[in-house]
Amino acid sequence: MRLVEVTDANRDAVIAVRVHPAQERFVASVEKSFQHAEESPDANPWFRAVYDGDGPVGFVMLSWNVTPQPDIRGPYFLWRLLVDAKLQGRGYGSAILNEVVALLRAEGATELLTSYVPGEGSPEPFYRGYGFLPTGEVDEDGEIILKLDLSARP
Repeated sequence: MRLVEVTDANRDAVIAVRVHPAQERFVASVEKSFQHAEESPDANPWFRAVYDGDGPVGFVMLSWNVTPQPDIRGPYFLWRLLVDAKLQGRGYGSAILNEVVALLRAEGATELLTSYVPGEGSPEPFYRGYGFLPTGEVDEDGEIILKLDLSARP
């Protein structure tokens, strides 16, 4: 598995990555992620396609090394994590986070924030199982903020 820059050559294949329909209310699409990135340059969006072999199996997007602001969490915020519906349950989500954590540690980051929409079928169990813990904060959209202590995870 590897993180690959999104280019004109692979953009359509990356956009075709879709979560299970029941997860769509919790995770925005890749296409919507690109729109959010374009609309929020101050969040310093960093995104990559996730490849296993010749094709994309997922997508990840972070706010990368930003100064926190009222509407931008940081310095590192996991904005989006998707694994294609056909490939979920095979360890890709954790493998993607392992890659991201390694990159963040190389940058000197000490924590990674993320959020989730509460409800039946949310990604909360996945994030909590990986080691993210609630900060006690809720954002303006009602999403629960979680933090991963990068010094505590092997």
